[in-house]
Amino acid sequence: MKAYNSLSEIREDLGKGVISCKKLTENYINAIRQKKHLNAFLEVFEEEALKRAEDIDAKLAAGKAGKLAGMVVGLKDVLCYKGHHLQASSKILDGFTSQFTGTAVQRLLDEDAIIIGRQNCDEFAMGSSNENSAFGPALNEIDNERVPGGSSGGSAVAVQANLCLASLGSDTGGSVRQPAAFCGVVGLKPTYSRISRYGLIAYSSSFDCIGIITKTVEDAALLLEVIAGADNYDSTASHKEVPAYSQKLSFTKKVRIGYLQESVDSSGLNEEIRANTIKTLDVLKNEGHEVKPIKFPWLEYILPAYYILTTAEASSNLSRYDGVKYGYRSKNIKDLESMYKKTRSEGFGEEVKKRILLGTFVLSASYYDAYYTKAQKVRRVIKEETEKIFSEFDFLVIPTTPTTAFKMGEKTEDPIAMYLADLFTVQANLSGIPAISIPNGKDSKGLPIGIQVMSKAFSEEDLLAFSKYLLNKN
Repeated sequence: MKAYNSLSEIREDLGKGVISCKKLTENYINAIRQKKHLNAFLEVFEEEALKRAEDIDAKLAAGKAGKLAGMVVGLKDVLCYKGHHLQASSKILDGFTSQFTGTAVQRLLDEDAIIIGRQNCDEFAMGSSNENSAFGPALNEIDNERVPGGSSGGSAVAVQANLCLASLGSDTGGSVRQPAAFCGVVGLKPTYSRISRYGLIAYSSSFDCIGIITKTVEDAALLLEVIAGADNYDSTASHKEVPAYSQKLSFTKKVRIGYLQESVDSSGLNEEIRANTIKTLDVLKNEGHEVKPIKFPWLEYILPAYYILTTAEASSNLSRYDGVKYGYRSKNIKDLESMYKKTRSEGFGEEVKKRILLGTFVLSASYYDAYYTKAQKVRRVIKEETEKIFSEFDFLVIPTTPTTAFKMGEKTEDPIAMYLADLFTVQANLSGIPAISIPNGKDSKGLPIGIQVMSKAFSEEDLLAFSKYLLNKN
C-alpha cells in the first residue's frame, strides 16, 4: 500500500481513479492486521468502514462528497460514537456501548470522513506513555521497545505507522503533543473551548481538549476547521467564528518569537533536543525574525498546580463509575458498600486509583485551602503571565518534551520522572492557549524530536500558518 501523507495526495489519486475509498479503507484494515503487534487499535469497525467507503465513492462520483471524503480517521477510546464500544481503555467500562455520538465525531461524519476504529490509550487518559491501558501498551513503530507517549499513544502510533491518515485524541496536559513528538507526527491542541467536549469522557473538565494528530499541518488545519465551533450540547464551547484555517496557511511576515530560557537551559533536557531546538531558533533568527529568550520563573510551579487541579477534578468526574448502572461490577460483593468498594478497586488501574486518591485528599476539608485553593491561584498567575508574553511576542517556541521516546518500564517505578515528561506541554493547558508539536529532526538513535509552538488564545489561524512554515524549514 502506498503510504499517504495527506488528504490532498489521496484526493489526487481518487480523482485519477488510481484508488477508491473502499480500496483505501481495505488497505488500512490490512495494515492494521499486519501491524497488530503495535496494539494501536482496540477495535476495528471493518464492515461499517467498508460500507461507508462505498457510499462515499458514490458521493464522489456524483460530485456531492464532503470536505473529508477520502480521509480515514481513528478515534481515541474516550470519544463517543453511538452504537460502538467505549471503554477509556479501562476494565471498569467493560461491555459499555455509547448511547450517542459526540459533536466532534458527528462533524467528521457529516463531512464524509471514514471512521476506522477506536484506539488504545492510557486509562481515562491518565498517563504519559500508554503503559496504563488495561489492554497493554501501544508500541512505538520506530522501536517496539519504546513507548509511543501518552495518553493518546495508540492514536499517534496509528498515524505514524500508516494505519489511518489522522486521529482524534484528547489533550489534558500534553496527551496529543507528547505522543506526536515521540512518534514524529503533528499534534494540535486547540484553545480550550474551541472544540466542543460533548462526547469526550471527562478526566479533568477545565483542562480537557479534543486534539488532532496528522502527518501534515494542512490536514490538522482542515480537521480543526470541520470540528471546531459552537455547540448547543456544550455550554463551554466558544461561539467565536471558525476561520477557514485550511485556506489561510500562507506565511510571509516577520514575527516576534520568544523561547523560555528555563526550558532550553533545563538540566533535564536531552542534549540532542537542546541542540535541535537552538538550531531551529537560529534558523528563524537568520530568516529575519526577532528571536529572544524569556524568563519564566513560574515554570517550577506548573506541574504541581496541574497535578493538584487535575486529580481533584478526576476524583469528582470518576465518581460516576461505581458498578450500579453500567460497565464492570465485582462478583465478590455482599452489600451495597462492598459493591462500590470492590467494583472500583478491581475495575480501575493503579494510576487511576492513585489520582483519585490524590484528588480526594486535596479536596478534603483539612487540605482544601492548602492545596486546591492555592493551586487555583497559581493557575491564575501562570495564565496572566503567559498572556503577558503574548502581548510582546507572536509565538512561544520550546521543546515539546524533555527526552525522546523512553523505553517501556523505564519510568513506571518513578512517578515523578513520568510526570516530568509533561513539563513543557502543561503550560498551554493551564493557560487555555493553543499549542502544536511538529517534527524537528531525529536524535542519533533515529528517534523523533518534537518542537512546540504556542500562541495566544484563538489564534490557531496564525499558529497553523507559522507551523507549516516552520516545518518546511526543518
